[in-house]
Amino acid sequence: MDIISIKDLKKEQIEEILISAEKMEKNIGCEMHSAKVGATLFFEPSTRTKLSFQTAISRLGIKYIDFFGEWSSLKKGESFTDTIKNVDGYVDLIIIRHSKEGSARLAAEVAEAPVINGGDGGNQHPTQSLLDLYTIKKLKGKFKGLNVNLIGDLKHARTMQSLVYVLSMFGANITLTSPHGLEMNKDLIGEVKQKFGVKIEETSQIDVEGMDILYACRIQKERFSDPYEAMSIQKKFAIKMENLKGAKDDLAILHPLPKVGEIDLEIDHTPYAKYFEQSKNGVPTRMAIIDYVFRH
Repeated sequence: MDIISIKDLKKEQIEEILISAEKMEKNIGCEMHSAKVGATLFFEPSTRTKLSFQTAISRLGIKYIDFFGEWSSLKKGESFTDTIKNVDGYVDLIIIRHSKEGSARLAAEVAEAPVINGGDGGNQHPTQSLLDLYTIKKLKGKFKGLNVNLIGDLKHARTMQSLVYVLSMFGANITLTSPHGLEMNKDLIGEVKQKFGVKIEETSQIDVEGMDILYACRIQKERFSDPYEAMSIQKKFAIKMENLKGAKDDLAILHPLPKVGEIDLEIDHTPYAKYFEQSKNGVPTRMAIIDYVFRH
C-alpha cells in the first residue's frame, strides 16, 4: 500500500501503527525485511525526515539507495515520471519528498512499488503526523480531550495540514494560532469539523493557559515572495519565556524542526521542551510505517 496523505489511513490503522512503533522502540521486529531494497528520493532539502527514514530502513534490515537531484539525470532534462519509473525498477519501496504538491500522489500512480510521502510542498506530511501522535501518546497517554495549540505559519506548513486532521480524528480540542494572512485553509477546518465534530478555535494571540500541547512551526521563508516580510513576522511571532507564564506544569512544547528563531533558545533548557525527544521518535514510528506498508 501507499501512504500519501494522512486521510488515506483509518483510525484503526493509525492505532495499529502506534502500537507497532512501541514494539520497534524496544527493538522488536528489527532486521525483519532484510531481503528488501528501498530508495530515498528527496528532491527537497531534509535532515530529520531523510535521516530518520534511512535509520529506520537500516534497522529493519533493508538496504537502500539514495538519490541526489543535483547529481541525477534531472540535470539532463529527464522528467519526474521517467525518474520514478526507472527507480521503481530497482527497489521494493520508494520514500519521496518534493517541493510540488501532488508529486507523491503522482509517484504512487506511476510506481508499482509502495510509495511513502515524506512531504510534498505545502500539502501533506503524513509520517510526521504519525510520529507526532506517537510522541503525544508517550507524553500524555491519550488524545481525546487534550487541549492542543498549533501555532505559526499554518498556511504553508504541511505538518500542520496533516496534524489538524489526525488530532481531530482522535478527539483533541484544537486552537489554531497564526499571524494575519497565514491562517489554516478554511476548507480543511470545515472538513474536520463536519467529519469529526471537533472544537476548533482560531486566534492571532499566543495564549498557553490551559494547554496540554503547544505545537509550533517555523515561518516558511522559502514559500514567501518577500523574505523580509517573513523575517518580520517571525520576530513578532516568536515564543518567548514570557509567553509561558501561566502554563501548566506539564505543558509539552513540540516542533517538527528545524526551528530558526520562533522559539527562544532559553526554552530548550526547560522541562517544556520536548521537540528533540519528538525528533528521536521518528525512527521507531517510521520503522512501524515501513513494516505496515510491506504487510498490507
